[in-house]
Amino acid sequence: MKICGVDIGSLETKVVLLDDNNIIDYRVGRSTYDFKRVGNNLFNDLLEHHNLKKSDVYIMSTGYGRNTIDIADDRITEITAHARGAQFFFPDVNSVIDIGGQDSKAIVISKKTGNVIDFQMNDKCAAGTGRFIEVMSGALEVPIQDIGDLALKSNNPASISSTCTVFAESEVISLFAKGTKKEDIAAGIHKSIARRVAGMAKRIGVAPLLVFCGGVAKNIAVKEFLEQELGFEIVIPVDNGKSIAQLTGAIGAALIAQDQNNG
Repeated sequence: MKICGVDIGSLETKVVLLDDNNIIDYRVGRSTYDFKRVGNNLFNDLLEHHNLKKSDVYIMSTGYGRNTIDIADDRITEITAHARGAQFFFPDVNSVIDIGGQDSKAIVISKKTGNVIDFQMNDKCAAGTGRFIEVMSGALEVPIQDIGDLALKSNNPASISSTCTVFAESEVISLFAKGTKKEDIAAGIHKSIARRVAGMAKRIGVAPLLVFCGGVAKNIAVKEFLEQELGFEIVIPVDNGKSIAQLTGAIGAALIAQDQNNG
């Protein structure tokens, strides 16, 4: 039996098809307001593409909307799923930082047991998340896929002091009015995110080897500023040179399901 991990995030849904520790295929789609429909559509697309039936696949769901998808055979928390997914790419991982659409997480893993021994999560505020970057991209009128590159062009990052998305957007507008360069504002935004997330991560004692995952891991500026705040290099899951950091939770869910089925 093949295994499928479904990670239903607040902004994006990820579905990964696994067979004996090998990633066969995956799909990513915008979660929108209908988690169940999007998850089912992505899963059915994978089935059709690989000429499979539902009965051929065991499904483990995780993420923000893991309880909304009725095709799942079982469910697992995203903390456990991200830790297991990070271990798939980096067996010696000590810590994980996951930044998703509406929350960020820091996780510490025992090197002796491979189990999660501590974690912290910011799920009460959009600051330091993908949604924060979306709002700031809109305020700067810069496509979200370009804002990281823009930030790295700055030689004088602006100061963004607010940790609230609404107030930070007001700060950005005020900086515009003062004639601050776009790249300096963009850099200030990314430094603000890195400072907030690194502060949370330091409280639980993250250390190398640290894996950065989630959709925001595709943003090169967040990675660079996080490294500056933490004082050491971090790594990102890749496949054939391409970042697949946002699939970490879905892969972890699939691996946990595979372990259970093999056990």
